Amino acid sequence: MPKGRPNTMNNYGVLLHELGLDEPLMTPLRERFLQPLMALLYPDCGGGRLDSHRAFVVKYALGQDLELGCHYDNAELTLNVALGKVFTGGALYFGGFFQAPTALTEPLEVEHVVGQGVLHRGGQLHGARPLGTGERWNLVVWLRASAVRNRLCPMCRCEPDLVDDEGFSDGFTREEPTAVDVCALT
Repeated sequence: MPKGRPNTMNNYGVLLHELGLDEPLMTPLRERFLQPLMALLYPDCGGGRLDSHRAFVVKYALGQDLELGCHYDNAELTLNVALGKVFTGGALYFGGFFQAPTALTEPLEVEHVVGQGVLHRGGQLHGARPLGTGERWNLVVWLRASAVRNRLCPMCRCEPDLVDDEGFSDGFTREEPTAVDVCALT
């Protein structure tokens, strides 16, 4: 089976599209559940126009990846769900936004709870403290809105020069997606 790295910072894990789980699982999750919720919670950063994603599972264990340094995601919004195993440590920490960097003097820490997830803006600086014991698996979904990123790349903060590609192409598209009608959700 093919096995790409989940992202540039994690060495252990799997991309869900490589397992054939994008269309039957992740796309319906994004379209039916996450996009309507994000339209209400994050309307200012593309929450109602999420039209692509990158989903992967990462593994943290002794002798493998133990922690994740401070970074921001290639996404407008991120969902991070603790899937399981038994572990101690490895809390998430959050600082300011990379667009307006500030010192991480007192970051907010959030402990992972198996079966629970954390939603945050992709541009928010964050990381994971070192794992103390055990093994932790997390589902991470980078939610992308081409209506946002087609105007300003979330990674370099410049107007993108689009080139044709297959698949989600890091969330860039040539056409504008339709917005979710939040009033129809209630």
